[in-house]
Amino acid sequence: MNKLTAISFLTMAMMLPVTLMAQASGKGPQMAGLMHRNGQIFVVVAVLVVIFAGIILFLVGMERKVSRLEKAQQKNP
Repeated sequence: MNKLTAISFLTMAMMLPVTLMAQASGKGPQMAGLMHRNGQIFVVVAVLVVIFAGIILFLVGMERKVSRLEKAQQKNP
């Protein structure tokens, strides 16, 4: 348990400067503002929606196939 505590402490110590720098900027995300002004943020959102919709459709299709195989296996043991 002592080794796990040391690893956790070292991990948090390494992450501390990153979080401090992120909070010190105060300006906010520059790239997001630029993309929003140019209208490109909508393209990014559209691409993400298409990707997630594809993943969901793929998972639904796989679930249907698995259900069909399970039913066929139950009928023919």
